[in-house]
Amino acid sequence: MAARGYGQYCGVTTAVELIGERWALLIVRDLLVGPRRYTDLKQGLPRIPTNILSTRLKELQEGGVVRRIPLRRGLAYELTPYGQALEPVILELGRWGFQTMGDPEEGDVVTPDSLTMALRTAFQADAAADGALDAEYELHVGEVALRASVQGGTLTVFRLAPPEPVGGPGPEGEPDAVIVAGPGIRRLIGGEITPAEALEQDVLAVVRGDLGHLESFATTFHIAPIDERLSA
Repeated sequence: MAARGYGQYCGVTTAVELIGERWALLIVRDLLVGPRRYTDLKQGLPRIPTNILSTRLKELQEGGVVRRIPLRRGLAYELTPYGQALEPVILELGRWGFQTMGDPEEGDVVTPDSLTMALRTAFQADAAADGALDAEYELHVGEVALRASVQGGTLTVFRLAPPEPVGGPGPEGEPDAVIVAGPGIRRLIGGEITPAEALEQDVLAVVRGDLGHLESFATTFHIAPIDERLSA
């Protein structure tokens, strides 16, 4: 639990005391991708001081959100079932924050785990449920490379480079499309520009595949504006 309580008997208060401290939600975000060693978490959150990371992990363990698990060499951290239950909360929070992200500040980075969660945040499971949008996408944003596999309304994301530090084997076979993009891909996912405009404006490039694949990608990964979602 957080060192300082709010003195209120409320579920929201309890949640904030558990995960409201600085960096705690980002630790949970990365652990939603999969178990991580301490060094993996530090690498994925390069600005977090080591003492703060240690403190947050201890607090999250004491709160029943995170637990340690043994590996062949050393230990890793993973979410408990109680922690895993935060996934829809984190995804919805990501959709809410997406509305005002704007352009990145100098020094802002994209990490494999943050991009993985961004894809999961934008994934339209209902639209992909009938299998018409099934595809294998390879996405490169800066130095991060991921494979997003869409099959029957289910999304699976694999890290391509650097190799996944904790997890199962990667994808097999060639992707249907290879997309190389910068942070401007946010405009495509948010529907500010069409796939054709994204290509024309050099927001991204389709190295493998064609405009049709990019259109399918934009349908599969989309975050509608809040007013549009509320009126639906």
